[in-house]
Amino acid sequence: MEVQETRVQTDRVLTIPNILSMARLLGVPLFLWLILRPEFGGPQSDGWALLVLALSGITDYLDGKLARRWNQISSLGRLLDPAADRLYILSTLLGLTWREILPLWLTGLLLARELLLLVMVGILRRHGYPPPQVNFLGKAATFNLMYAFPLLLLSDGSGWLASLAAIFGWAFAGWGTTLYWWAGVLYVVQVRRLVRADAMAD
Repeated sequence: MEVQETRVQTDRVLTIPNILSMARLLGVPLFLWLILRPEFGGPQSDGWALLVLALSGITDYLDGKLARRWNQISSLGRLLDPAADRLYILSTLLGLTWREILPLWLTGLLLARELLLLVMVGILRRHGYPPPQVNFLGKAATFNLMYAFPLLLLSDGSGWLASLAAIFGWAFAGWGTTLYWWAGVLYVVQVRRLVRADAMAD
């Protein structure tokens, strides 16, 4: 007799992937404090801020990988992972814009996409649907931005390393912003289809 393997433990909280996601969330205020210390008379802490960003990227990769490999995909994890991604992006936008490393127009463009997604989530909830799942395109956009931000932070200096970081940082920022909006448009299309299907069913 064949036994079908199914995903279990979807309501568990204390799993390794969830703990990694929680650790990423705890790193958000630490990163923001480190990046803004010089603005309030503190010492330069960009190296430590870069380390926190690097660790967040590693844990971002590991939590999804381990959740799939160990069959520990959970409802909480589906909320924590995108929440940590967005909070890191928002905190980095705030810090880099405050330090005038990022221009206001780019910050506005990325925040506008977040606002668009927030509206879509509200529409889905009104129709009884959960928030949209993170798709590959959205994840790719986040990875590009998470590469772009530390490179742009590193570019806030002098010398060949800062110049090289600026070139690659802006390249990743351009790709990341484009993919971020592309994923946002796909979410809008997905929401529109669900709402239209509901209207036809009524």
